Amino acid sequence: MAAFERIQSGIPEMDQALDNIRLGDNVVWQVTNLEEFRYFVNPFVKQALADKRNLIYIRFASHEPFVEKQEGIKVYEVELSHKFETFTATIHHIIEKEGYDAFYVFDCLSELQVAWSTDLMMGNFFKVTCPFLFQLDTVAFFPIIRGRHSYQAIAKIRETTQLLLDVYGEEELYVHPLKVWNRYTPTMFMPYLYKPESGEFRAVTDGVDMSRYYAVLNKNQNLEEVETDSWDRFFHMAKLQKAAGVLPREALHTMCRIMMTRDERLRELVEEYFEAEDYFEIRNRMIGTGTIGGKASGMLLARKIIEKKLPQVKAKMEPHDSFFIGADVFYTFIVENNCWDLRIRQRTQEGYFQVAQEFQNAILEGHFPEDIREKFRRMLDYFGTCPIIVRSSSILEDGFGNAFAGKYDSYFCVNGGTAEERLEALEEAVKKVYASTLNPSALEYRKIRNLQEKDEQMAILVQRVSGSYFDHLFMPYAAGVGYSYSMYRFMQEMDPAAGMLRIVAGLGTKAVDRTQGDYPRLISMDKPLAFARPDVADRHRYSQRKLDVLDLEKNELTEVSMEEVLPLMSKVCKKNLLEHDTDAERRLREQGHYREVYFISCQGLARNQVFTDTMKEMLAVLEKVYGTAVDIEYTVNLGEDDDFVVNLLQCRPLQVCVGGKKVDIPQIPKERTLLHIEHSTMGRSRAEEVQVLVKVDAYAYYSYPYANKPSVARAIGKINAYFKEQGKRMVLLVPGRIGTSSPELGVPVAFADISGFQAIFEVAYSQVGYMPELSYGSHMFQDLVESDIFYGAVFENEKRKLYQPELMDKLPNHFLEICPEYEELKDMIEVCILKEGSRLYYDMESEQAVLQI
Repeated sequence: MAAFERIQSGIPEMDQALDNIRLGDNVVWQVTNLEEFRYFVNPFVKQALADKRNLIYIRFASHEPFVEKQEGIKVYEVELSHKFETFTATIHHIIEKEGYDAFYVFDCLSELQVAWSTDLMMGNFFKVTCPFLFQLDTVAFFPIIRGRHSYQAIAKIRETTQLLLDVYGEEELYVHPLKVWNRYTPTMFMPYLYKPESGEFRAVTDGVDMSRYYAVLNKNQNLEEVETDSWDRFFHMAKLQKAAGVLPREALHTMCRIMMTRDERLRELVEEYFEAEDYFEIRNRMIGTGTIGGKASGMLLARKIIEKKLPQVKAKMEPHDSFFIGADVFYTFIVENNCWDLRIRQRTQEGYFQVAQEFQNAILEGHFPEDIREKFRRMLDYFGTCPIIVRSSSILEDGFGNAFAGKYDSYFCVNGGTAEERLEALEEAVKKVYASTLNPSALEYRKIRNLQEKDEQMAILVQRVSGSYFDHLFMPYAAGVGYSYSMYRFMQEMDPAAGMLRIVAGLGTKAVDRTQGDYPRLISMDKPLAFARPDVADRHRYSQRKLDVLDLEKNELTEVSMEEVLPLMSKVCKKNLLEHDTDAERRLREQGHYREVYFISCQGLARNQVFTDTMKEMLAVLEKVYGTAVDIEYTVNLGEDDDFVVNLLQCRPLQVCVGGKKVDIPQIPKERTLLHIEHSTMGRSRAEEVQVLVKVDAYAYYSYPYANKPSVARAIGKINAYFKEQGKRMVLLVPGRIGTSSPELGVPVAFADISGFQAIFEVAYSQVGYMPELSYGSHMFQDLVESDIFYGAVFENEKRKLYQPELMDKLPNHFLEICPEYEELKDMIEVCILKEGSRLYYDMESEQAVLQI
């Protein structure tokens, strides 16, 4: 049929009055009650059946059905849950399947408000569904209940639909067209009197009928649209009920469900520790609607636990003043920027990776609605020119079993310049966090955990950067991550169950990224003063060289050397963060030079028993309440007389392997033992078959041009995908650090490049400067733990019992068969198919690992 062709509605006089409903029309009926809608949908269904139309009923609501099941009518029952994206995508696929010229009846749109707790998302659903129906030349009837929705929601529907008709009924039934797109008659927008029994449908023109119409209309004025969203009306009513002492428990449950988290275990904890005032405070600091996401919920929950369980520790806690951009703003942004089609295409199996870059670019080029921009301005007015950080807080993030560590981005805003410059920087940061949902590693992470079909809305946590001014630089004195259980035993005498801290001077980015020449301080909670390397020269060599700071003059995040910051440090700062290299100072004195030699060790903090006890108590009580190990992010700021405050930035359940059966490693002939290491491993006990061995030659990698080193990571990624698809069990041997941001220290792979390997070994080659680092606490190592990928470091010391890479020389190299486009790497990367009986053995108790080939 031709687009915009006239069709019969079943009410002939209405067709004449409206110049017919046309193919492509979405018809929204705004009614006082659903019985009024039946007077129009019944003739429509009857006429469609008579005309042998492809008639479809989309059933999702709890009200009585509008269309009875009968021959000639397809009924699709779609589950209406809180998952906007899943629901909307399901409807999209039905419409796509039914194709052109279909006729639709939808359940009441107002039920969407009930399910999603906001008018905003109801409007978003219509705004993405209506154009798709229009493109396929369909006709669709939608009812909506008057008085339940905000001006903004009705305006969004009015803007998108082709026909919007008001229906009023008492003894008489009236229809008032508010919008009839692309057609016009002199009486079209007058009110009409409709008598269903006779089919009469005529314009109200005489004074008596007009008087009766306005009498009905005036009685319904209190049911017109309201100024505020249903979300805000709910919270306003809850506050009134709380003030009156009659707030029902169910209201607290609703606030938790719609605003906090979808993780059921986290939700139980939130409901246990939160009171009504806590929810109201969050809403007051929130932009938009929807959940605040996993990261924000975890941070707030951890603070409440400490407040109630450890009041003495709360005194050492810096209060938070965070803001939250609700997850619904993410979908609204996508809809407003006409990107929903990209979202649907990217959710398909073939488009999952293929469409991601196009979608990401569209997000970065998008713009925010003016009402959201105005709320951004108010938030920035609160922070003034204090630096802020814009952090991801997706609905799946930081839950039980899915940490998403480092998968989504966070961005510092130095927050300098004019008001408009600060607003622009904030908007760019939010868009970049939104776009990071499409990063390859994030997509791979979701796919590995079978989360690719789940809704993944991105909420945003905006936090004031905790810190102090050091002239033109801004940073906390120290920051880092903490673990209530340590998978990595960096000293034999430490107790992993006591927990550990990974701490750096300056911003905490150095604690979670593997960067050039920097080694964080590791503090075991049971032995805080102990060092993994007792020798002061070794401690200096493997210490933090540079600090991440915010440069207020350059208005950017930057890296500075310790020497640059040293003149700006107070005595308190030096006392707590720095240590003297006494051996170097002695050698200088012997040469007649008197100079202090400092390096960063955070030893002063380790010596501060109040600080270490505070962190230990905090980690212990969080683990007890969560019922599992946790990890946290924190900052530390220092005052006089060893005074300090800790800012708790994040808390999430930590996936660890705390046990596993003992593995008896058999006696393996030397000629079949590729490596044997001890006390430099991480993972659970195992005895597993190995089918593929991949090795990167250290000397060849070292000699390869610096600018081309990332191509080695891409080649490994292709090998990973090739064998992963075949279900092969793979082991990777690489020089130096894996996943570093500095290619000169190791191969700069992303997690997506190595996600299919069962084990990864970092190998030391001192001749060319490659050194493994068991950087437990970094995002890369969190990925390995969560994915159950075994890690081992092959050092050049007593921990390496045997290493014979030359055994691989006897095996064919299949690299070029898999990566013919990387011919220049054929002498660098070996890919060997191993014979049956090749195995990886690891015993967690003795920390012994053997690779047999």
